[in-house]
Amino acid sequence: MIVVKRFLLTLMLAAAPLAPVHAVQPDEVLADPGLEARARAISRDLRCPVCQGESIDDSNAPISRDLRLVVRERIMAGDTDAQVIDFVVSRYGEFVLFNPKAEGANLILWLAGPSVFLLGAAGAFVYIRRRGQPIAPDVALSADEQARLRDLIGK
Repeated sequence: MIVVKRFLLTLMLAAAPLAPVHAVQPDEVLADPGLEARARAISRDLRCPVCQGESIDDSNAPISRDLRLVVRERIMAGDTDAQVIDFVVSRYGEFVLFNPKAEGANLILWLAGPSVFLLGAAGAFVYIRRRGQPIAPDVALSADEQARLRDLIGK
């Protein structure tokens, strides 16, 4: 029995780094599980202004805690998810969105990746098509050239 307990403890310790880490503190959690799930979903889509690579749900930065509290306050006030996100964006700009809206100047960023891919694919297509074509048109060799060719290849 002790062997099984040790094995399970070892397994749990080995799997601990794989578990998701959330910075949400117990005092931030809403009592209603449905509202808390909405808050978590919104928090995963908002970027920490300090950490930049983490969502506010995962970040331990003080600004992320403040943003998590604002999200929960807005939800408790009856705002929809879109209204909560618009409120945060109005204060911090579109930088806080992991997936900015595809409109205005952001449209250039959304279209840049597919455009570069299509240009690269077209360039590769043209390169491959040209590579298979002969460089010069087929011209019959003169008698001297044919004799020299036979000497070179050994016939």
